Amino acid sequence: MRVLVTGAAGFIGMHTAIKLLERGDVVIGVDNINDYYDTTLKEARLKKLIEYERFTFVKVDLEDKDGIDKVFAETSPDSVIHLAAQAGVRYSLTNPHAYINANIVGFINILENCRFNDVKHLTYASSSSVYGGNSKQPFSEHDKVDHPVSLYAATKKSNELMAHAYSHLFNIPTTGLRFFTVYGPWGRPDMALFLFTKAIIEGQPIDVFNRGNMMRDFTYIDDIVEGVVRINDKPASVSPIYDPGLPDPGTSNAPYRLFNIGNNSPIELTKYIEAIENALGKKADKNLLPMQPGDVPSTSSDTTELYKWVGFKPNTSIQVGVNYFVTWYREFYK
Repeated sequence: MRVLVTGAAGFIGMHTAIKLLERGDVVIGVDNINDYYDTTLKEARLKKLIEYERFTFVKVDLEDKDGIDKVFAETSPDSVIHLAAQAGVRYSLTNPHAYINANIVGFINILENCRFNDVKHLTYASSSSVYGGNSKQPFSEHDKVDHPVSLYAATKKSNELMAHAYSHLFNIPTTGLRFFTVYGPWGRPDMALFLFTKAIIEGQPIDVFNRGNMMRDFTYIDDIVEGVVRINDKPASVSPIYDPGLPDPGTSNAPYRLFNIGNNSPIELTKYIEAIENALGKKADKNLLPMQPGDVPSTSSDTTELYKWVGFKPNTSIQVGVNYFVTWYREFYK
């Protein structure tokens, strides 16, 4: 297959592209290499990708309509895995326009090109953040997600609504993936694992929000990618149990699907820190802080629908995943 992967120089994008390339697919990678975090890391990821003969890279902004139009016209992808976005909850508090430009304007450019270029399936990254103020756990695709607590979450919910409209109007199969706290080698420097590892190695205190009273469904990168690729291989279809009289958010009368991809095994933030300490052989100096705006105290994924659809659910333990990350970190940063 010819697969267009947006955000190819990103954390999940690089791993996904490699998975596709190693099984023989042709991958067209798109990224703008922005400076939200260290571009050196993004360029290092890209360097790994360009070693593959079947990989082509195009540097372009999502919101550049002419540029995105040109990519689709020149590459004719069979399917699209849309992973590019302005990420981060806290950054959205101070830079809201970056989220509207990349996540809303950029997404409509992707949808329009899927519409006019006979794309067989659009798989796109949503987020567990869409569950917002929900307290019922584990989070299920059948739950309503009408109470976002950050602009980032609101843009991801918007993506799901936009995708549904295009699936309904133009019969484009679209599948949204709600990722739960992804971690692993080549991860983002603004995420907890990266920040904690760097600080502990350097003898600096780590900032622990809500004084450590938080639960997260940490999900290892290889599990995320396995789910992404399996789902991209199985285009969305109309749900046979959709009832317009009692509409269920997890069903649709259009070729539209939503899936959680999480480890289905949330752990306390303090246990996560212990796993990092064990991997490093060094204790952390903790700076206990209150909850940050836009954060939620707990996340937990129900992966029943994912397993029913593609016969897979994440299962990598925290200690195994953290050890892999620490090994990569020490090697990469010498």
